[in-house]
Amino acid sequence: MAPSIAEITPSAAELGDIARLKLTRAFDAAQHAKYAYANYLPVYDEETTFPPTERFDFADRGLAADKAKPHLLGLEDPNVKVNKLTPRIGTEISGLQLSQLSDVQKNELALLIAERGVVVFRDQDFKDIGIERQKEFGRYFGRLHVHPVGAHVEGALEFHNIYLGPDNLYRAQFKSDSLTTTGFHSDVSYEHQPPGITVLTLLAVPETGGDTTWVSQVAAYERLSEPIKKLLEGLRAEHSGFPQAENSRLRGKFVRREPVKSDHPIVRVHPVTGEKALFVNPGFTKKIIGLKREESNAILQLLYQHIAQSQDVQVRVKWDDRTVSLWDNRVTAHTAISDYDVRQEAEGLRHGFRITTLGESPVGVDGLESVW
Repeated sequence: MAPSIAEITPSAAELGDIARLKLTRAFDAAQHAKYAYANYLPVYDEETTFPPTERFDFADRGLAADKAKPHLLGLEDPNVKVNKLTPRIGTEISGLQLSQLSDVQKNELALLIAERGVVVFRDQDFKDIGIERQKEFGRYFGRLHVHPVGAHVEGALEFHNIYLGPDNLYRAQFKSDSLTTTGFHSDVSYEHQPPGITVLTLLAVPETGGDTTWVSQVAAYERLSEPIKKLLEGLRAEHSGFPQAENSRLRGKFVRREPVKSDHPIVRVHPVTGEKALFVNPGFTKKIIGLKREESNAILQLLYQHIAQSQDVQVRVKWDDRTVSLWDNRVTAHTAISDYDVRQEAEGLRHGFRITTLGESPVGVDGLESVW
């Protein structure tokens, strides 16, 4: 019998230990000598490897929530303000600290994220509560993902490092030959059980620029004609991590887990809301299973253009260094907007960390399951 996921995945304490083994800095230490969050700067563990992940049980926290969300949205506190950022996607909350939420409130938050796609919390102390409490918060919503190739925070392999500054242009080179820096994607959608909720905290932001845009994949699906909906509901698409791993190796980066492919339903059903959402993205989706190459390319390009151009089902969020955004990868796609001069030290540092939780294996319409 194959070992269980619990037997092959290091514990939280072990992950902390092995993350301190052989580390390569991905930043200029002298440039950040006075940086308050220097312990969160990007490093690469070049020794630790992980076996392929296996199936594990997942229960969405939103299933336990009161649909009215009285403990989150019904607080009689004049300091708590809740606003819809657009009609279809995005809610902003201020006056409420993520670090102080009860389990009941976190359950309601999981439901709100599923319904609204992304929830933006302002004026947060989350970045200052320490790595262990940050891990604990993320772990409440699901198993923490360890990125197979990305930079991380020292002592926290589970924290995917988001860093673009004049001393590290690695992320910028991927768009250097493109007309735009944007690229919609759903985080590591090639995983057999791809992410549910992602928590992104930015520690340093440009004075202007560096926003993030999310698109509602639920609304995008709903805009399609009925014949196209019916066609897509019966199809799967291949999501692959192989190009990401191969590109990393070509650039001399360490691959800590061998890549995988998954064939996921193109239209998936959210386990809590029951809403149907498109589940394709140009970052990781490669082809539609069962179609000829030209047919697959034509349909995927149609969907990619629809996702990118539908500004009436998108929300663009401006960051500051006390903002935390949480989104549901099962019903959204997103893109960073690198519109600032990254080569200028005063303008160009965008740094944070991403905590990504794994969810269920996607299930589509009429029970269509992912395969691999």
